[in-house]
Amino acid sequence: MQLATEQELSDFLKNTEKRAFKRTLYHVRDEEAALDIMQDSMIKLATHYGDKPPAELPLLFQRILSNTMLDWFRRRKTRNALFSNLSDFGASNDGDDFDLLETFNGASESELGESAEDQIRRKQIFLQIESDIQDLPPRQREAFLLRYWEEMDVAETAAAMGCTEGSVKTHCSRAVHALSRSLRAKGIKP
Repeated sequence: MQLATEQELSDFLKNTEKRAFKRTLYHVRDEEAALDIMQDSMIKLATHYGDKPPAELPLLFQRILSNTMLDWFRRRKTRNALFSNLSDFGASNDGDDFDLLETFNGASESELGESAEDQIRRKQIFLQIESDIQDLPPRQREAFLLRYWEEMDVAETAAAMGCTEGSVKTHCSRAVHALSRSLRAKGIKP
């Protein structure tokens, strides 16, 4: 088995960075915390598992990222229990939106031919989808994002989440049905 070179590890982290940040942001809903969690996860991967074969890096990273998020939630829960009177001083949200489906730097050819009305409508739908994903229960959101955002198969998702394949299927099914119901209620046909 060939071990990952420094360049392969660097390329993997570079290609994973944006999706990992978005996934983390959906969970913690705090940009600074999401960035810290993602960076800590990348450092852990590079430090402890940088010598693994390149094919193992995606699953290892997803597992590390999930565990780092759980640790953040545990620390936050403990801190809030001890300092509940300080909870009003948490991170503020200054209204900056983060596009769910922002994957390209510029406009695609299909966007260039769209009317302004169509572009605004599409952006509003994306924002609604993002909001609905954030409203999913944490395990459903995690399963949904790993399966459909990270494009992991059921077995990889189960390994990353630390649960059975059946649980992954259940979480994904419930997430898809909840999103579909919510979008239909708002007049958006999936």
